[in-house]
Amino acid sequence: MSWLPIALVAVPLLGAVVSATPAVRDRAVAWGIAVSAVVLLFAVALAAVFDHARPAEMQLQTDRPWIPGLGLRFHLGVDGVSLPLVVLTALLTLLCFVHLAGHPPPGGRTGALVVTLLVLEVGMIGTFLALDLLLFFVFFEVVLVPMYFVIALWGGAGRRAAAVKFILYTLLGSAVLLIGLLVVRTQAGTLDMVALAGRHGSGMARSAQILAFLAIGLGLAVKTPMWPLHTWLPDAHTEAPTVGSVLLAGVLLKMGSYGFARIAIPVLPEGAAALTPWLGAFAVVGIAYGSLACLAQRDLKRMIAYSSVGHMGFVLLGFASLTPVGLNGALFANVAHGLITGLLFFLAGAVKERYGTADMVRLGGGMLRRLPYIGSLLTFACVASLGLPGLAGFWGEMLALLGAFRPAAGLSRPLFLVFMAVGGLGTVLTAAYFLGMLSRVTHGRAVENVPAGPLEPPEPPVATAEGVREVLSEAGEGAEPVEPVATGAAVAALEQETARASAAADEGEPGATGAARTLGLGVADAAEGGRGRRPFGDVTVYELAAWLPLVALIVLFGLWPKALLAVTTPAVQSLLGSGVAP
Repeated sequence: MSWLPIALVAVPLLGAVVSATPAVRDRAVAWGIAVSAVVLLFAVALAAVFDHARPAEMQLQTDRPWIPGLGLRFHLGVDGVSLPLVVLTALLTLLCFVHLAGHPPPGGRTGALVVTLLVLEVGMIGTFLALDLLLFFVFFEVVLVPMYFVIALWGGAGRRAAAVKFILYTLLGSAVLLIGLLVVRTQAGTLDMVALAGRHGSGMARSAQILAFLAIGLGLAVKTPMWPLHTWLPDAHTEAPTVGSVLLAGVLLKMGSYGFARIAIPVLPEGAAALTPWLGAFAVVGIAYGSLACLAQRDLKRMIAYSSVGHMGFVLLGFASLTPVGLNGALFANVAHGLITGLLFFLAGAVKERYGTADMVRLGGGMLRRLPYIGSLLTFACVASLGLPGLAGFWGEMLALLGAFRPAAGLSRPLFLVFMAVGGLGTVLTAAYFLGMLSRVTHGRAVENVPAGPLEPPEPPVATAEGVREVLSEAGEGAEPVEPVATGAAVAALEQETARASAAADEGEPGATGAARTLGLGVADAAEGGRGRRPFGDVTVYELAAWLPLVALIVLFGLWPKALLAVTTPAVQSLLGSGVAP
């Protein structure tokens, strides 16, 4: 069954090629669902044939010459560390396509989005299967370009700036990562990750290990993201479309943390022992900072994005302890965060679609009465994210804190006890901002001026010809008109501005034709009062199909954590080796 890893990479790649043809273009979403369903079936088959009695061993390997002159090999395989992440990636990708079936992208170009998501899946799954350092780096980089386009083409008003910030940060991190990988290759003489992990750093000088761990750790920390290298994340999440936010939080952040477990810690144990106290310090600062930042947010998506900074801080704290308990907690938190935060971003997208905004002040309260199913699911996801016992979010954070309570030999226990205390404070702050958000949005009285149908957010203003010119100048030629927010008496004002813009167009004023057209569309839309748009309804069939599997897995792993820990524990013990963990 060693063909399964190849199929997991080849099927979405072939699916992306076929979906770009005219024959599939009109049924792009259905094709995306079919391809991603096949990938998920292969991932489930991979988990089924995986020998769970030997999860520490690399299984189902494919090892072929890639570039013989450079000693590079196309080496794929799976063990207890990578298997859960492969299945998680395949599941979330399929659920994103199911969501797209009921929520076509507002900017159009559905076929292009399907191609982009399938290429993204190739890079994500390939990263978790790669067993050659350079092959890992190639797959690690493949995801950057499609995610850039997902944000830049289908995102919100500030999508271009967010996409550029995302690509610049991650490319800079990747450059530093490549330097660290080259140091390993120079010192160890091989790029084979299985052989390197089996050596546990033997044959590499301590100074070289520290340098390589610093470079690799910084490159991975950008994508994890670790404070203070996280600043690209809130903008990317806020502006990305719903499916982009789900995959960014559910999978792309895990690629960085996975690199610590697969490369940095097992291959460079002496470098890890020297630098993980700093990793733990940055991790707990991220926990506290992310929680405090959440308390100050008004935008629902931005608050969830900052919560990811805090939750991934627990993952890094678990890695910093260098113990089987801590690493198990980090890997468990990885999967739990992908499930819970993926569900949160699905729900945030649904709320924004119905209300026309993610601003919690404008949302007001009363969601449980107005949208009882969405409000209930939002409450469930928030309670799971704050770490309620019995749900998946509890175990990862608890095990990470337990690992900090008794770190590996050679690490300062008083220092890690401080880290544990700060992390415990972070759990309290997490409960504070999630419960505060729920009290403002799901409970209380509904705000009367929130419309019965979705509105576009009022920014940027387009009620004047100057505002239209500003928007069109940012968007460029051929950009789609922006819908103004106008009801009632504002229709008359829009009509007056349309008349002025039309007169200016007749006189040949630059940009006036586009302004007149945009304002005319705004008048027609305002006069219709929003008719023809999606009704203000509760959860749909497509949304239930995309959300309920996540709910079921959150409950399953919360009540039966052994289902995941039994796979990761032997693999973690093997990766740590006898020289690092007590």
